[in-house]
Amino acid sequence: MITQPQVTPTPDPDEERRRIQTERLLAYRDDGPLVAALKGRLGRGLPPVPTVLVALIAIIALAVTGSLKDGPILLVPALVLVLLVVPSAPRDHLGRLDWLTPPLLRGTEFLTIILLGLAAGTPKWLLFVLLYVVGYHTYDTVYRTRQSIWPPAWIFLAGLGWEVRLLILGVGAALGQLTLVTAILTVYLLLLFSIESVVSWVRLDKASAQANADHEQDLEQSPEDAAEQVTGDAEHV
Repeated sequence: MITQPQVTPTPDPDEERRRIQTERLLAYRDDGPLVAALKGRLGRGLPPVPTVLVALIAIIALAVTGSLKDGPILLVPALVLVLLVVPSAPRDHLGRLDWLTPPLLRGTEFLTIILLGLAAGTPKWLLFVLLYVVGYHTYDTVYRTRQSIWPPAWIFLAGLGWEVRLLILGVGAALGQLTLVTAILTVYLLLLFSIESVVSWVRLDKASAQANADHEQDLEQSPEDAAEQVTGDAEHV
């Protein structure tokens, strides 16, 4: 009985492009453990751009009306953003304007942090450092994916994601302990993101250097050595 060789199907270029685009946009969202736990239970999900815009408008309205004062009200902006935007995570983010989701979401996250910090009297330099750390993580993620180097999945969970970070800050602000909570969160994220980034890039440089060394060795090999190596490999087979 003659068996036909199995042919591996070639992936459709359009499907592969859409898959990579979805993975990139989801990575840029920086969803954390809460989204990971609920994503499979949210069905098809809400459209991402409208939900982020609605949350942004609601948060701005709270700030403009002077509602953000000391007390439990400071937890409301984080809750608004989480309740509206988390259900949008299951979407494939392939809509015409869905590429706006990551910058809108990151901007809303930063705005919420600033508003909470100003309302709770948190030192501005501390808020700046926290924003810088999260911004660096975002830049590092974007740069890696542009090089087709995907950050490990655990870094998004360990980094808590935008949703858990905001809930932690919101609870800290509501309890009147935002400065302490911000300091702890900033130090934790700074160590996590910086160490993981440095280790990953060092490993990549070593791998690239080894690949280049192997390539140069192949180029320097004489034709006689190459023929002898091929003959030896054939004899072993």
